[in-house]
Amino acid sequence: MSDPGLSSDRYLVPALARGLQLMMQFNRYDRELTGAELSRRLDLPRASVFRLLQTLEQRGFVERTDDGVGYKLGLAVLRLGFEYLASMELTEYGRPVIEELRDRCGYSAHIVVRDGREVVFIAKAAGRSALFQSIQVGARLPAHATVLGRLLLANLDKAALSALYRQTTLRAYTSKTPTTITQLLALIEQDKLKGYGVSMGGFETGISTIAAPVFNDWGEVTAAVSISVPQQRIQDDALAPLVEQVKEAAAHLTHRISHLQSRDGWSDKPTGTNKP
Repeated sequence: MSDPGLSSDRYLVPALARGLQLMMQFNRYDRELTGAELSRRLDLPRASVFRLLQTLEQRGFVERTDDGVGYKLGLAVLRLGFEYLASMELTEYGRPVIEELRDRCGYSAHIVVRDGREVVFIAKAAGRSALFQSIQVGARLPAHATVLGRLLLANLDKAALSALYRQTTLRAYTSKTPTTITQLLALIEQDKLKGYGVSMGGFETGISTIAAPVFNDWGEVTAAVSISVPQQRIQDDALAPLVEQVKEAAAHLTHRISHLQSRDGWSDKPTGTNKP
């Protein structure tokens, strides 16, 4: 039986917590920050931030920018991230699945998971077109604005969605982006009824995405398998076989990670598992 006291704040290491919080200030939009900016964001004295930066710099987790004034994340973070991705069961079991999917359809195939309000690409099998390789492992997209996110948000009811996006505006990226929780939930329900999702230019012009859910032993969506098609619209005669290929790949990965013998959408009950 676990000791409830282990979750107490008295076991936290303040310096470590501040260092982790500091590194989390860097993102795709704020790739470089000065000590002064970090001090304001963290509400810490500049001397404290300087000591944190010095420690992280020595360990390779941050490094100086070319002008010597700012900081950016260092290679140690990248190594740590890729070691984590390489160790993930989804990556290990999923890579041959999406490689086979890529070989069948010719398009780039991906495995995607959700991190809060974003989706993260954790594995990729590059397609045949050398001109269409923009999405890389580690890339993040807004969950509410993408078909990938709709699938990965499907475990949440309206109350949970509202809590996730509390005090957050649903930004419109195209005319097809849902801007309210009600609109988002309606799109999620549509995809659940079909058992897959398709977006044609819904997030980025000229790109269509087909995605299907990957389930765990409890019947929850834990990931999504997708392909990216460099077309604004996929004709119906081409769409149907692509959808089936993506669904088959997602079902294959579901079986590999959860041992579910049969799963074709949310309407089916999980079978073949001994877990509660």
